[in-house]
Amino acid sequence: MDLKEKIKKLPSCPGVYLMKDSLNSIIYVGKSKNLKNRVSSYFQNSKSHSPKVLKLVKNLKDFDYIITDTEFEAFMLECKLIQQIKPMYNRQMKSPKSYCYLKAKFNEKHPYIDLSIEYNKNSEGFYFGPYTHKNTVERAIEGIKECCKIQCNNNSKKASSCLNYSLGLCIGMCLGNDSKEKCFHIFNKILGLLNGSDKSIVEELELNMNTASEKFDFEKAIKYRDYLSAVNYLTSKVKVLEFSVENKNIALLEPLSNDNIKFFLIKGNKILFREHYALKDLERLKRTLKDNIVFYFNQKYEEDPKELGKEELDEAQIIYTYLKSQANNCKHIIISEKWLENINDVDFNNEINKLLNIKAVTKGF
Repeated sequence: MDLKEKIKKLPSCPGVYLMKDSLNSIIYVGKSKNLKNRVSSYFQNSKSHSPKVLKLVKNLKDFDYIITDTEFEAFMLECKLIQQIKPMYNRQMKSPKSYCYLKAKFNEKHPYIDLSIEYNKNSEGFYFGPYTHKNTVERAIEGIKECCKIQCNNNSKKASSCLNYSLGLCIGMCLGNDSKEKCFHIFNKILGLLNGSDKSIVEELELNMNTASEKFDFEKAIKYRDYLSAVNYLTSKVKVLEFSVENKNIALLEPLSNDNIKFFLIKGNKILFREHYALKDLERLKRTLKDNIVFYFNQKYEEDPKELGKEELDEAQIIYTYLKSQANNCKHIIISEKWLENINDVDFNNEINKLLNIKAVTKGF
């Protein structure tokens, strides 16, 4: 079938599309809230396409698609297929080199923070990540070091000041014990930033940016703006990881129409259960949802890892972003252990009632 004719027959609904080359190999996997609009866009306005997209279209000979009920399922399915198939054009999620960690290490001579491609459990120091944008992490590290004046470049064993010390970029961590104490205080502040408990570095970067702007030093203001954006990227990932670790049991409800919903149960970064329901007998539906919640979340599963791996991070990012987005009509609640022990808990009943509030659920339809 001609590709243009095939595109015309695509449904305007959420789903995943799989682009194929002349050998029928899948070279790209994508997702969309509207399959027809998204796939057809590859063959329109070619001047606005990136070089990657232009090359993809040139090699595109066919495509398949999988329909999903919701955009959330399309996100999760896309992630799963990319991990399984590893298409050549999905570079960001395919290549392990696209992931990295930030390592903060303390030793007697030169405490430091730096980028690490791998997570070594046996290595000394603190690891944060994984992160999906290496260049952004490098920029954030550069900004943190400049802001905190810890750009020491004295690699000798002698206690002497480095070149950056004379330039005001190093606090003197190369000089002696007094400077070392100050240095450890700064690194504790950095750990606080990466743990999400200390915003002083972010506030200082904002101050530097605003000060430079007020002095019409726009080049420096842009530099601090880029630092700030990169550091905020690090802290946003902290929020994703914390959310995934702390909120183990999530009940998600998404409207499909005025009369139908789809219900999901998510544990950590995995979907345990999904089902359609009609909004007819609400009292009966409440009981059904509660029974499913108690049944699935009381099952014994493999113990969740304390550190999320690269694939788990992708899934956790999707779940966190989707739940926090204002662009969809989904509603969710975090299921506490207390509710699982007492199905008639008043708070549990109230939260289920909120989920099934027809006006709230069907808003926008």
